[in-house]
Amino acid sequence: MNLSQVKIPSFLKNKYALTAAIFLIWISFFDENNLITQYQYHAELSKLQDEEVFYKEELLKIQKSLKELQTNPKTLEKFARENYLMKKDDEELFVIVEVED
Repeated sequence: MNLSQVKIPSFLKNKYALTAAIFLIWISFFDENNLITQYQYHAELSKLQDEEVFYKEELLKIQKSLKELQTNPKTLEKFARENYLMKKDDEELFVIVEVED
């Protein structure tokens, strides 16, 4: 079998189709914005959008808690006792620390 008898597909004989195929392969795999990079960017964007939703929800919770602390003295007292170990003058405070093995 010599080279003249080898059948070349017709789309490889068309220089425009061959150029388009090479271009698509180049864009898909070798360009800096290839398919893998685009997938990674999409995954990163999705992750950041999820984080944005989470932080907005946390911000709303904190704003609600702050408003409650500013308007309700009992809540403010409870917060101070729990987080800053504050006490009244006539009270004794015992802090129990659990030791993990």
